[in-house]
Amino acid sequence: MNAPIWTGKVYPLGATWDGKGTNFSLFSEHATSVDLCLFDQQGLEQRLPLYAGENFIWHGYVPGVAPGQRYGFRVYGAWNPQAGHRFNPNKLLIDPYAKAIEGDVQHGEAIFSYRWDDPDADLGFSDLDDAHLVPKCIVVDQAFDWQGDQLLQTPWNQTVIYEMHVKGFTKQHPEVPETLRGTYAGLAHPAAIAHLKSLGVTAVELMPVHHFLSQPGHLSGTGLSNYWGYDSINFFAPYSGYSADQTLGGQVREFKQMVQALHQAGIEVILDVVYNHTGEGNHCGPTLSLRGIDNKNYYRLVEGNERYYMDFTGCGNSLNVQSPQVLKLIMDSLRYWVTEMHVDGFRFDLASALARELYAVDNLASFFDIIHQDPILAGVKLIAEPWDLGDGGYQVGNFPVLWSEWNGRYRDEMRDFWRGQDGKLGEFGYRFTGSPDLYQSNGRRPHASINFMTAHDGFTLRDLVSYNEKHNEANGEDNRDGESHNRSWNCGVEGETDDVEVMRLRERQQRNMLTTLMLSQGIPMIVMGDEMGRSQSGNNNAYCQDNELSWLDWELCTSQSDLLNFTRELIHFRQAHPIFRRQRWFQGQAIHGSSVNDIAWFNPDGHDMTEEQWCNGYAKAIAVFLNGSELPDRGPKGGRIRDSSFLLLFNAHWEMLNFVLPTRLRQRKWSALINTKEPSFTTEKILFTGTKNVPVMGRSLVVLQSGS
Repeated sequence: MNAPIWTGKVYPLGATWDGKGTNFSLFSEHATSVDLCLFDQQGLEQRLPLYAGENFIWHGYVPGVAPGQRYGFRVYGAWNPQAGHRFNPNKLLIDPYAKAIEGDVQHGEAIFSYRWDDPDADLGFSDLDDAHLVPKCIVVDQAFDWQGDQLLQTPWNQTVIYEMHVKGFTKQHPEVPETLRGTYAGLAHPAAIAHLKSLGVTAVELMPVHHFLSQPGHLSGTGLSNYWGYDSINFFAPYSGYSADQTLGGQVREFKQMVQALHQAGIEVILDVVYNHTGEGNHCGPTLSLRGIDNKNYYRLVEGNERYYMDFTGCGNSLNVQSPQVLKLIMDSLRYWVTEMHVDGFRFDLASALARELYAVDNLASFFDIIHQDPILAGVKLIAEPWDLGDGGYQVGNFPVLWSEWNGRYRDEMRDFWRGQDGKLGEFGYRFTGSPDLYQSNGRRPHASINFMTAHDGFTLRDLVSYNEKHNEANGEDNRDGESHNRSWNCGVEGETDDVEVMRLRERQQRNMLTTLMLSQGIPMIVMGDEMGRSQSGNNNAYCQDNELSWLDWELCTSQSDLLNFTRELIHFRQAHPIFRRQRWFQGQAIHGSSVNDIAWFNPDGHDMTEEQWCNGYAKAIAVFLNGSELPDRGPKGGRIRDSSFLLLFNAHWEMLNFVLPTRLRQRKWSALINTKEPSFTTEKILFTGTKNVPVMGRSLVVLQSGS
């Protein structure tokens, strides 16, 4: 190689091919010089010095460089960790704006800026070159025939989210060709999409696909790897390990094809994104990208002792969202995934960390202000994981308008209710109605609450009813990792059992939770495999289990067909009835002066709930009337929406209870549609009217329907 370099342009950042050559641009405020490193297919390196431009941008244009070119950067500057500077030109650095990266970082001493045996630890300086261990960035051609594809913009109240792992979903799918299993192309395969369509979900929420550190140091040599992917080292490139197309840059095209196929099936794509930290870890971590480009600018450092990192994430570092350049990096990444990759929304991991302007969480932080006024991002789905690990980091209910949140309080209260834990029915009432106590006061709607019983982090639904304790021994940390307080109940036996009664109870408990989830106001989210009784053998922190423990076992489609069919019926039932997905809050008031409210609450004897009963710690049964005669929501043409009315009878007590129909509802004819004591929706419509009692088995619920 003997490529010349011209001055080029300051913007856009990253590598931009124009059909004749490629412009390279990198931000570093504190660097003294920057080399662009071009690599041929044999790994031979040519270094070209970039020009120092305005706004701390280093740039250059290389004619003849085309898509498929492999590159990286070497950045020169001060080595003074105690002042926050960790420049080391012996380390090849990944472009923060790279659109494709060719493979995984290989673990080894050379990727660290200090020698492992140096008595000064991370203050020492390593002259080891790591180009053989660091994957190269790839120049890409962004051209793609989208064939008219647009964001789906499914209304929030019609959304049902399916959280999933790209690899784990199809890795063992028998109808997906073996060469495509575990890839973007595998998820786009008709057999994979057919399952999602039959289930009735409207959006997949993909666990991290940003290129991540697959082999963190603490897992090196253990045979385990970073399966979940919450250690990003770039915010633009789709992870190459999930691509069946292994040509240079092929993962970008394959990802777009996946999105296009899902959109054609009416399924949105939401990305789980990790902008709160990177895989470079703490002061003893490797130097892979931002640390070597401009450590002091990109990371939050401890004031007065800048050798160390502020850590609100539990992962060693936190991005410096006080820096305009970091905000620009995040916003450029988000816009790129919407405009170039056509994703429909984002779920922000540990989002509270992004709201830390100084130390405390501020819901008026610059990050939220910028998103709020952005014409591209203001129209996509924005979901916060509303907590981090710093003081005051639990911020459920405190995010601004435009944002929905993973509602951890919904998860906790509903788990407690169904396991029979003493608690206040008032909490159940708030969670079931969309958590107005959390979201109504600041102008948000019920869709602000993303309701879930389980998520990737924690027990699966089947394990939630099968284990009292976590069983994470396979992670190699002596079962110390993972959450110890799971609000789970094993139904009397820890783990797998052949006790028929215990098995039936567990199946009923799964149906109870799924039904509660789908009939609650707010947006339901289920986790990959919960519809088929997937188990992780009690492991509630399978972040490092890239194997059969985490992958979806499709044989369960046969063995757990009852649960799968029940879940399908349940989701379609929710979608058919707008009363369960209202766009506005219940008011608890009579409709048009009638004697029947939009919602009413009764105890099992048919009387209105009293204040004392709402606060009664040992009460475990309640009836909820939902009036569908006239909803406050409007249809697409502005007309009023009507639905049937429903009476939901919840019995978390261990014994059967006879529910008495409330006096003002006895003139109606009620038919039982769902009884979770049964493995499927009822085919024989049992009618109830007048003073006829409704028997509800212990630990089950019944759904009654009447005409509008």
